[in-house]
Amino acid sequence: MMAETQKRVTKQRQAVIEILEGRADFRSAQRIHEELLQTNAKIGLATVYRNLRALAEENEVDVLMSPDGEALYRRCEQGKHHHHLVCRQCLRSEEIEAKIVENWVHTVGQEYGFTNLEHSIEVFGLCADCSK
Repeated sequence: MMAETQKRVTKQRQAVIEILEGRADFRSAQRIHEELLQTNAKIGLATVYRNLRALAEENEVDVLMSPDGEALYRRCEQGKHHHHLVCRQCLRSEEIEAKIVENWVHTVGQEYGFTNLEHSIEVFGLCADCSK
């Protein structure tokens, strides 16, 4: 019997995960859908969105908003809290730790009496390749 917290892995969900595996860049749902169609996967765009949303809720993928407001997805290597340094041009990203930010968030929360703090910081710039 499956534990309550385990989700059934459908063919569609597995296909979405495989597209994201080992990629260093964030991708839009539309781009993921296009790549799935190139592999002859039978999956609709709405199903891609539904699976990405579920994977994000389960912390299986990270989501960030592009500078133009589009949701982008990436399956990260780290299971722990982290941040991203993202290239604005090619969307390649690096997972980074930001201890100074973590300390600041904790200090500000304490100062104002807040608990159970959450935050997300994404730093956008140009990677070395795109800067050439």
